[in-house]
Amino acid sequence: MGHAFSGIWVLLIGIVLIMLGNGMHFTLIGLRGGIEGFSSAQLAIITSGYFMGFLSGAQVTPRLIRRVGHVRVFAALGSTMSAGLIAFPMMADPWAWTILRLVIGFCMSGVYVTAESWLNHAATNETRGKILSAYMIAQTLGIIGAQGLLTLGDAATPALFIGASILVSLSVAPILLSVTPVPAVELARPMPLKKLFRSSPLGTVGIFLLGGIYATQSGMGAVFGTLVGMGAAEIAVFVAMMFAGALVLQYPIGWLSDQMDRRWLIFAAAFLGAASCAAGWATGGSLHLLMAAAFLAGGVTTPLYALFLAFTNDSLDAEEMPAASGGLVFTFGLGAIAGPLATGWAMQGIGPEAFWLVLSVTFAAVALYALYRMTQRPPVPSDETESYLAVLPSSSAVAVEAAGAWAAGQAEDEPEEEDEA
Repeated sequence: MGHAFSGIWVLLIGIVLIMLGNGMHFTLIGLRGGIEGFSSAQLAIITSGYFMGFLSGAQVTPRLIRRVGHVRVFAALGSTMSAGLIAFPMMADPWAWTILRLVIGFCMSGVYVTAESWLNHAATNETRGKILSAYMIAQTLGIIGAQGLLTLGDAATPALFIGASILVSLSVAPILLSVTPVPAVELARPMPLKKLFRSSPLGTVGIFLLGGIYATQSGMGAVFGTLVGMGAAEIAVFVAMMFAGALVLQYPIGWLSDQMDRRWLIFAAAFLGAASCAAGWATGGSLHLLMAAAFLAGGVTTPLYALFLAFTNDSLDAEEMPAASGGLVFTFGLGAIAGPLATGWAMQGIGPEAFWLVLSVTFAAVALYALYRMTQRPPVPSDETESYLAVLPSSSAVAVEAAGAWAAGQAEDEPEEEDEA
C-alpha cells in the first residue's frame, strides 16, 4: 500500500494546495461580489463563466499535452491561474470577472487532466481504486480547508485573493520538481448525446440536472449567504458543510449502490436532497437549520454523480464505457453552465430564498424521473452491475474513464473469484 503512494504523494499535496486556492476563490466571488454591489444575475453569469471555461479546457488540454508535454502545460496553467486570482480585486467589473472566471475554469480543467493523467499512469489495476479514492479525498479536504482560510482575512481587501494565488503558485512548485515523464493522455471521443440518451436516459438526464445542482451549490451558495446577511465566517462554514456532507455520505451510499437497484437509491438520494432544500427554504433564517440543510443537500450531490456514472456503465459494454464517460462529463458541464443562470434569475426575481427553491425543484425532478424510468426498464441484477467508485463532479474525463476501467476490472474479477471458491 505504501509503495502505491510513494510516487504520487507530492501530487496529492499539490492537489490539496491548489484546491485550497480554488476553494477560497469560489467563495470569495460571492463575498466580494456582494461588497461590490453585483446583482444575483450578474454573479450567476460570473459563476457560469467558470464552468464554460472548465468545459472548454477539458476539450483543449489533451491536445496541448500532446504538443508540449505535461510539465509545460501544468506550469503554464498554474501560473495563469495564479495571475487571474490576483486580478480579481484589481478589476471590480462583472464582465471582467466573467472573463477571469472563464480563464480560471479553463486552467483548473487542464490541471485536473494533467494531474489525473499522472495518477492514472502511476496506478496499476490493483492500486487504481485506492489511488483514485485518495485523490478524491485530497480534493474534498482542500475545498473544506479553504473555507477555514477565509476567516483569516477581510474579503473587502485584496489579501484573500493574494493568499489564494500564493497557494496555487506553491502547489505547482513541488509537482514540477518531482514529476516524471508521462505518456500523452488519450481520451476516447465522447459518445454523442443521442446515443448516450438511448443507452441510459436516466443517466443522461440525471447528470445534466445534477450539473446544475452542483454548480449552484458551489457557486451560488456564498451569494445566498451574503444576501441573507451571513457573516464571512458563517458563509465559510455554510459552504464547507456542503462538501463535508459529501465526504461523510459518499461511502455509505457507495456501499448501498452495490447491494440494490441503483434507481431506487438515486430516487432516495434525490428525494433527501429535495426535502433538505425545502427545509432550507422554510427555515425562517435559523442558522443551525441552514447548516443542516447544506450538509444533507451537498452530501447527496457528489454520491449521485458517482451513482449516475455507475448506473450508466451498467447499461454498456466495456468498450463503450470510455466514450460514455466523456459524454457524461460533457453533459454534466452543460448542466453546470445552465444551473447558476437559472438560479441567479430566480434569486433576482423572487429573492435569495430562490436558491433553495431551485435546488429543491431540480432534486425533485431527478427523483421523479428515476421513478418514471423504473416503469420503463427492468432492473439490472446486482451481480451484473459495475462497481461503484467515488468520483467527484469536479473530476475530468481522465479520472472518470480510469474509474470506469477499474469498475469494469472489478466486475470481471468477481465471477473468477466465485468460480475458484
